[in-house]
Amino acid sequence: MERWIRATLCSWRGLVAAARSEAAFREELLALALAIPAAFWLTAQPWRRAELIGVVMLVMIAELLNTAVEKLCDRVTRDHDEQIARVKDMGSAAVGLSMLIGFALWLVALVEALAGGR
Repeated sequence: MERWIRATLCSWRGLVAAARSEAAFREELLALALAIPAAFWLTAQPWRRAELIGVVMLVMIAELLNTAVEKLCDRVTRDHDEQIARVKDMGSAAVGLSMLIGFALWLVALVEALAGGR
């Protein structure tokens, strides 16, 4: 139980640090706050609601990992390094791909709701 509590506190500190230092993460928190009621409006299906909220959280997870990679790279060197630049670009690509998945799922849900499949 003590290990679980410590892990929870570390997770909380990580979320707070990301929210304080990363504009993109704050925007994603806002997206999550909007996504929760929107998911309930768009669909009556619990699994679909979970999917819509979960995909926003997936973007947030990718953003957290990308931020961690970027901060670690910046600790290694502030000088321009082609390999580090590539690593940072890969982290950014992960965020971008997760956003594409999210956009696609929300678009399908919106089309279904507007077509009367709500």
